[in-house]
Amino acid sequence: MPVIDIIFRVDEICKKYDKYDIDKHREIGASGDDAFSRLFTSIDSDIEAVLRKAELASTEKNRAAAVAMNAEVRRTKARLAEDVVKLQKLAVKKIKGLTREERESRCDLVIALADRLQAIPDGNEHGAKQANSDWGGASAPNKNIKFDMSEEDMDDGFFQQSEESSQFRQEYEMRRKKQDEGLDIISEGLDALKNLARDMNEELDKQVPLMEEMETKVDGATSDLKNTNVRLKKQLVQVKL
Repeated sequence: MPVIDIIFRVDEICKKYDKYDIDKHREIGASGDDAFSRLFTSIDSDIEAVLRKAELASTEKNRAAAVAMNAEVRRTKARLAEDVVKLQKLAVKKIKGLTREERESRCDLVIALADRLQAIPDGNEHGAKQANSDWGGASAPNKNIKFDMSEEDMDDGFFQQSEESSQFRQEYEMRRKKQDEGLDIISEGLDALKNLARDMNEELDKQVPLMEEMETKVDGATSDLKNTNVRLKKQLVQVKL
């Protein structure tokens, strides 16, 4: 096969899989003017930041600090999950000059972004296992999410929330708020216990010299008492004689 044919075939293969190049899409997003690129870049950088925070929490030896950091990670993940939903809506939105293949590649990027977000550890093992089972695992391709790529126009009411979804969202926010409040209370309690233990340790350090001095005085008093008993016995013997 001639070299020129090989070059053309390699170029075609690269173009075919170019839509899966995340680094390239990051560069495009950094200079892009559309809302999807800006939001994608923002979420991607936030995920990197919260991932570093989660790594710090996993290596933190202070349990109170680790609990507080994990709570912050969970709050950030919840906020980013809402942004991913917005990004999903932007991915299927028709934009002038954007081909169908590029829109499909954006949908794939959203799925990969959601998987990365779910894979971030937040100290809640049960929640992580449940999320992984629902999403098919952090590293597995998510086949349950499907995007409607139809060409029909989407009006403003297409993405409006129903009463049931609004009620579910309110209940979710309320439960999450209660959980965060409970974690904050636990964190404050652990801080109080840590301070109490430190105060007790300092007080014990102060009491050690006093105990040693008391022990020395008791030893001296015991020795004096023995000498007094010896002299008293001698006096009793002399009186009897």
